[in-house]
Amino acid sequence: MTAELLNGKEIAKDYRAGLAAGVEELKEKGITPNLTVVIAGNDGASLSYVRSKNRAAEKIGMASDIVQLDENISEQTLLDKIRALNNDDAVSGILVQVPLPEQISEEKVLETIAPHKDVDGFSPVNIGRMYTGQRTFIPCTPLGIMELLKHTGAVEGKDAAVIGRSQIVGQPVAKLLTDQNATVTLMHSRTRELTAKLADFDVIVSAAGAPGLIKAEHIKDGAIVIDVGNTMVDDKLQGDVDFDAAKEKAGWITPVPGGVGPMTITMVLNNTLLAAKWHNGME
Repeated sequence: MTAELLNGKEIAKDYRAGLAAGVEELKEKGITPNLTVVIAGNDGASLSYVRSKNRAAEKIGMASDIVQLDENISEQTLLDKIRALNNDDAVSGILVQVPLPEQISEEKVLETIAPHKDVDGFSPVNIGRMYTGQRTFIPCTPLGIMELLKHTGAVEGKDAAVIGRSQIVGQPVAKLLTDQNATVTLMHSRTRELTAKLADFDVIVSAAGAPGLIKAEHIKDGAIVIDVGNTMVDDKLQGDVDFDAAKEKAGWITPVPGGVGPMTITMVLNNTLLAAKWHNGME
């Protein structure tokens, strides 16, 4: 058996076509969604990622701005810039690129972004709303993972393992899977005999950041395997899963790169469109 490939590039392409239609609909009402990305410093990888978000937004008809600040900027100056964007009605969504310079508190940045413009879904207010079932922005990587899983059928009643307990990926994914009536086990670096337990699960979502952690023998026949890992090894991006071997045993599997990554950027655009709609009183 060879697994069905969950091609994030293709799924994202189709999803963005729908977003483009939504943007055009808003433009006909005189509303142009705007994504503004703030970056402090000149890190090449971060700049490349920011520009890719900018291009993706513009490709579906959104306005998109990059605010590039000096890496030595003071925390107060950055927070003041965010407050100015909060008060700018032309800006639908604000995203602050991480990592941040050491003199700036990521916690303070997330607390300063207005919740109704926090399209990353990382602010404490939006995280709280997610866990209490209120309308909010879902963090983009978990939301993208759930969209990928839709292409495999319902997860209701399935046993799911989530590896990694970060507040950005692992914990939100566990919450979203639970909301879809999966039975979820959240695993992490202190889980005993982690890989030995995986063969009991119908769904595996791995965000461990440990290249090659999951081998074919760790996977249940026909399981759905979502690989969130993206570690650079010898100038090549590698996931947590031994893809070539695992694809011969899994039922569905994501590649690295080209699996979860394109969906993350797509969900930034999704949340920006939602922000523009909600700000203008639309559901």
